[in-house]
Amino acid sequence: MIKLRAPAVPLITVDPYFSVWSPSDRLNFEKTVHWTGKENNIKGYVMVDGVKYLFMGEDVHAKKIKQTLLAIDALSTKYIFETDTVKLRLRFMTPLLMDDLSVMTRPVSYLGVSYESKDEEHHKVEIIITADTTLCLDHANENECTVEEMNIGNIHIVKMGNSKQDVLYKSGDDVRINWGYFYFACVGNASSVIKKGSDVSEGRSVLQEKKETLFIFAYDDISSINYFGTPLKSYWNKDGKTIEQVISEAVYDYEIVKLKCDNFASALYNNAKDAGGEEYADIVSLAYRQAVAAHKVAVNKNGEILYISKECFSNGCAATVDVSYPSFPLFLLYNTELAKGMLRPIYKFACSKDWKFDFAPHDAGRYPHVMGQVYGKNEKTGELEYRYQMPVEECGNMIIMETSIALAEGNPSFAMSHIALLTKWCEYLINYGDDPDNQLCTDDFAGHLAHNCNLSIKAIMGIMGMGIIYEMAGDKKTAAKYKKLAKEKAKSWEERARNNDGSYRLAFDLENSYSLKYNLVWDRVWNTDIFHDRVAANEIKTNLRRFNEYGIPLDSRADYTKADWIVWTATLAKNKNEFRKYIYPLWKAYNESPSRVPLTDWYDTFSAKHIFFVNRTVVGGFFIKLLEASGKMKRK
Repeated sequence: MIKLRAPAVPLITVDPYFSVWSPSDRLNFEKTVHWTGKENNIKGYVMVDGVKYLFMGEDVHAKKIKQTLLAIDALSTKYIFETDTVKLRLRFMTPLLMDDLSVMTRPVSYLGVSYESKDEEHHKVEIIITADTTLCLDHANENECTVEEMNIGNIHIVKMGNSKQDVLYKSGDDVRINWGYFYFACVGNASSVIKKGSDVSEGRSVLQEKKETLFIFAYDDISSINYFGTPLKSYWNKDGKTIEQVISEAVYDYEIVKLKCDNFASALYNNAKDAGGEEYADIVSLAYRQAVAAHKVAVNKNGEILYISKECFSNGCAATVDVSYPSFPLFLLYNTELAKGMLRPIYKFACSKDWKFDFAPHDAGRYPHVMGQVYGKNEKTGELEYRYQMPVEECGNMIIMETSIALAEGNPSFAMSHIALLTKWCEYLINYGDDPDNQLCTDDFAGHLAHNCNLSIKAIMGIMGMGIIYEMAGDKKTAAKYKKLAKEKAKSWEERARNNDGSYRLAFDLENSYSLKYNLVWDRVWNTDIFHDRVAANEIKTNLRRFNEYGIPLDSRADYTKADWIVWTATLAKNKNEFRKYIYPLWKAYNESPSRVPLTDWYDTFSAKHIFFVNRTVVGGFFIKLLEASGKMKRK
């Protein structure tokens, strides 16, 4: 279990719509909320020998039971509450196991509850849990809802949903689902019942000592993604399974799934601790559920997986290339098919008549509408404007991601199936990546910048990546051409980017400036060594004098930073002690941040306050050190 105080505590983490958190260290001190901060009300009470206590949510009229433990790992959140006579245990678990997509994509989250006597006396302990219609509406009281009771054997269910079902009609950022149906299930003996109300479902169970009672939270969104005009199902129901079937399956295999979750979480923590220390293990364990659950797994008409990210609290874009890029290390580690699923929508759009540029797109829509790029679109004309594109950024991202998939799988076939586009984008990098003109990069919140040194590194690594792809495909002549170019450009880069103190500039024309050179990490991860060792060594050394209390700023323009890029830069360190010098201030920022929100990747290095971004998939980038330590990406 992690020692880090989570800024917000994950309870239900299924997808960008079905996502419930506690914004407090104590589960009964605040309302439960959607990741956006809007109410998703779930309340929990326990009756102990006739005395009623609140253990979850907010109720000013209820007596609070004392919380004595909060423990978080990669897939579970556990609480202990106590009275003088009993100890109550809770376990929230969402089994996001990437080696089993049928389980991972089930829109089901568990709550297991049990108790034990502290005084060896018998006690009557009853659990009451309520969930209201804020879970299936964009905002409270938006519409009337339908409520229906049903039973599947000993599973008692209440189904709630908007009376007006406009499936997939709405897209946006700070929005919640208001179609489909929320299911609240209680599993148990005859003492377990569920009652329905006008806007509240209620589950009750009289507990047996030391025997776990199971509650299930589930959501059927009917259709998951509007994919270029075609509504798509998720992976879990691609073959026609119903939500009732998967709820039954989830109940049936709970014990097995729980064991798998425990084993995965333990292995992840231990591997991360070995690679980067306890603070690093804490950070990746907390990031795991967020990174996975800010995506949706859908299946296209060819049966191929689509893994659609939502750019949470950024602009709501779907399948954003420069959001996939930082999150990629997590999926390279655990399931490269999901990594491919991030890229398929981009290729589909890039091959359409609507994409008119000779570089890669930024995104493929606004979640859950994957209909073509929306970023940089003129509101009046509907046309995409060049000045808001990220040409070098996205070309480099696509090639680097493809190279990484090829290395992870030991097979370049996926890249070769898109080789014409990749080659065109690589030629763009060759022509324009040495000294990029005034343009945006993934750190677009910082504004346009010309002569961006870190962006130039991305172009160089993209060119090297093309060499690797062709090398793996057996075309040694073409591979040698790209590799030679990359090495020549890396040598030139060092000469042009160097400051007098040995550090490297933010922009080639800005003396004594600096920035995090996070794109350099692929030279380490791939074991390509096209940049001299002194470049990474100087970066690590000179950066250390620029740290504020909560980490190093992103660059010399402002005091804010990006958490994912801190970890990528730290991975350039030659030893664990140097790595931990970068990671501890980040750990401290999350541990002490006054912003009680899901993990942010953009925060102030003096106050640790989040600036805007929360719940973004990019925290999957924290896994870059684990990926590097695994050795699976090193070029043979």
